[in-house]
Amino acid sequence: MTNASPYPAHPSAHPAHPSAHPVHPSAHPAYPTAPPVGPFPDPIPQPYHRLDRTTGRHRWWRPLAGTVLLAFAYFVILLVLLALSYGLGTALGAPELPDGGADLGPLGNTAMDLVSIAIALPLVLLATLWPARRRVGTVTSVTGRLRIGWLGRCLLAGLLPILLLTVTSFLLPDDSGDSGTWVGWRSFLTALAVLALLVPLQAAAEEYVFRGWLLQAVGAFVRSPWFAVIPQAVLFAAAHGWGTRWGFLGLLVNGLVAGLLTIRTGGLEAAIALHVLNNLLAFGASAAVVDGLSSDETAADAPWALALTAIVTDLLYAAIVLWFARRHQPQRLSAPTTPPDPRAHPARTA
Repeated sequence: MTNASPYPAHPSAHPAHPSAHPVHPSAHPAYPTAPPVGPFPDPIPQPYHRLDRTTGRHRWWRPLAGTVLLAFAYFVILLVLLALSYGLGTALGAPELPDGGADLGPLGNTAMDLVSIAIALPLVLLATLWPARRRVGTVTSVTGRLRIGWLGRCLLAGLLPILLLTVTSFLLPDDSGDSGTWVGWRSFLTALAVLALLVPLQAAAEEYVFRGWLLQAVGAFVRSPWFAVIPQAVLFAAAHGWGTRWGFLGLLVNGLVAGLLTIRTGGLEAAIALHVLNNLLAFGASAAVVDGLSSDETAADAPWALALTAIVTDLLYAAIVLWFARRHQPQRLSAPTTPPDPRAHPARTA
């Protein structure tokens, strides 16, 4: 038998009852989330040469360390490649070249030369990941990727200038000493297939090194496009060796034009297109004649007439690309980002 009270219980007797003290969500939780920790991306859109500044991870040593590591890794892999080619040549019974390498024939030696330059391309991408601590695509364009449509338009823009350079080259007197004897369709088409495969990789690798990595490494410290463009143009011309003053000037102008187009259009597509077309023309013309690919001459050895024609070709190409850019408006600045709002993440309190 229960002893029930005849009087109702006072509300205070049951403080835990939900009807006694209704619970309201607190506007200030006891353990708020911690505020976001940097580095934060730069919300201000930046041109191509300043993309190293957009991540918030820029430190003065990153571009310098990346350049040193890139050069060191390239020379190590180059030595390994030369050792492999020498071993292959020895196994095939190939004779030795004057510099000690294996003579794989004109086309084989040319292919090795192209591959020895193309190996720099993946190294640039790795250096962009670390120590630059950026997405790989940021060394390609401000959109973070290769813009295939814009690359196609740049290739189209280069057809007329390259046609002009081709016609002029055939009209100029030839002092190279080549026999000019037609090599034959079978040898020419075989060489053309190898060149079509390797020349784009070689040309793109040079652009990623000079107009990509070096342009952005210098641009991390300077705002002016000119101060970023000039050093890589000088290094680009010097990398081809010293031949003639006109040849050096032609390469210098080519580096300046390619660098400025890279910044103006927001990516490497215009520079890659010009480089690929120029090199396909040069190597294709050499492959058409007997022992043409055996020549060790480069653009640095160009006589004044050919160098001047090449300069006019580069300037005409730049004019057409800039006209295309006004019509199609390729993205030339990085996309703006919204920094986190610290008011949305109050600091943790005790």
